[in-house]
Amino acid sequence: MLLLDFIRYHQHLPGTKTGCNEGDCGACTILIGELQNGAMHYSSFTSCLTPLGNVRGKHVVTIEGINLSGSLTAVQSAMHECTATQCGFCTPGFVMSLTGFCLSQKAATLSNAMAAIDGNICRCTGYKSIERAAARVAQILEPRNGTIPAQYAANTHILPDYFINIPDRLQALHSTLEPAQDVAAQPIGGGTDLYVQHHDTLKQKALRFLYDQPALKGIRQEGNTCILGAATTVADLMASPLLQAYFPYLSNYLKKVSSTQIRNMATIAGNFINASPIGDLSIFFLALDTTLVLSDGVKERELPLRQLFKGYKQLNKSPDEFITRLWFYLPSQHTLFNFEKVSKRTHLDIASVNTAISITMQYDIIEDIRIAAGGVGPVPLLLKETARFMTGKLLTESLIREAGFLLQTEVTPISDARGTADYKRLLLSQLFKAHFITLFPQLETAILIR
Repeated sequence: MLLLDFIRYHQHLPGTKTGCNEGDCGACTILIGELQNGAMHYSSFTSCLTPLGNVRGKHVVTIEGINLSGSLTAVQSAMHECTATQCGFCTPGFVMSLTGFCLSQKAATLSNAMAAIDGNICRCTGYKSIERAAARVAQILEPRNGTIPAQYAANTHILPDYFINIPDRLQALHSTLEPAQDVAAQPIGGGTDLYVQHHDTLKQKALRFLYDQPALKGIRQEGNTCILGAATTVADLMASPLLQAYFPYLSNYLKKVSSTQIRNMATIAGNFINASPIGDLSIFFLALDTTLVLSDGVKERELPLRQLFKGYKQLNKSPDEFITRLWFYLPSQHTLFNFEKVSKRTHLDIASVNTAISITMQYDIIEDIRIAAGGVGPVPLLLKETARFMTGKLLTESLIREAGFLLQTEVTPISDARGTADYKRLLLSQLFKAHFITLFPQLETAILIR
């Protein structure tokens, strides 16, 4: 069962709205709290895509669960006083997303408050009033100064007092939980894509929940290798100090991936297994020459990510296999990385074209280069011929221009809702140049002039 259905039709809490059922509108946003190292960590989720099994042993917070006795909360008051609500259908989702921001450790800035609602859509009020409400919420948080978020929220009428005791209640609950049974059934991670495609049929299937398995979590370094659990989420990637150290602009890349709510839910392995030709993480990790570890429950095998995609939605794996972890070599001091994506809107949209590049330089000579591109073929592509052509050559504007012509021979885009084939070819060409303008700004003038 989906968490949204459980909330509305079994717990009879109708404040969480049924909207798009695709994680797109944010009207069904709730908060999920879980114990991590003895402290509570809350994240916003779209309940329309969350299987009930993924919230086992956690604190599920709906709009009804934040209400104060006899008055509005500080977030609700900000929405009301800034006239940030009209029909009201989307309002619970906005309130929950901003309340989740109040429970996070993020700095009390307007940009962070607005980022918290990047997965919420309003169709009638207009965003300036909502932006003013978000600014007021950020101002309320400014004096927090390291106070435990739930404690501060309770003291400033953002949340009721019972939130302070949730860690003890969850600890007691966990002591009564038996280990989840591992069943031979369809594996599911965050569910952010499967429930869009198979919304009704999945509710009748036996599922094997992989999202919370400790063995499938975590990001760690072993020597010059980075190892990631398959159930690591996009939000986990963004928060990782290890990845931030090696990829300084990681947050800028991943903010282009869906929305805050979906990033809190979506797993790396799910993006790969979805096998979309424009999967953002598939393109990102292809450029890093990532290797997957797959298991059928008995034995494991390694498979380079570049060999996973056999054809459109066709994978080089058996039905019984699932990804347990993945690894790649961390960039050296001479290696540069960049990711580019263009879509019709900034958040909550799939790419028209996306591309990533990893390039290792020996002075001005290209020692090694990998270029990945999505939206220009039936599978996520590694542009091997273009990379082979550029390897060992002096990096110049002329080389980039010649390589730009060559990469067009490696792609076969089609016309669809995201653009014509010609448009996608032009877009890939421009994004290919954008890689070099970003990584080698001294080349910008020459590239743009030509």
